[in-house]
Amino acid sequence: MAKPKPWQVDDELWALIEGLLPPWPDRAPGPRPVPDRACLQGILFVLHTGIGWEDLPQELGFGSGMTCWRRLERWNRAGVFDQLHRILLANMNAAAMIDWTRVAIDASHIDSKKGASAPARRQSTAPNQAANTT
Repeated sequence: MAKPKPWQVDDELWALIEGLLPPWPDRAPGPRPVPDRACLQGILFVLHTGIGWEDLPQELGFGSGMTCWRRLERWNRAGVFDQLHRILLANMNAAAMIDWTRVAIDASHIDSKKGASAPARRQSTAPNQAANTT
């Protein structure tokens, strides 16, 4: 059996992802949208290969690069990837596939809400204006 490509989504993973995707409006304007699974594989292809969105080959059947990019933005706004991350972590934890002794917690990107001192006033580094001689 041939090894699947890194951007190919198997049926088991797709079943998890498909349930998280926001529904399409009943009457979306324009042509029928590219299937979500094809767009996801296009997104993964771009991320795996590092090509630009506009360089996504149409022959692969993923839709245009802009279609995939817009779908990525739509799903990101809907929180699909955060939800998927949590589900996959829970599944891996239940299967004892995570070594929690190797986990590092880093909250340097989160604001401290209580007990944080106010930031110091920034000093200007601009040169002082010369005294008026008139």
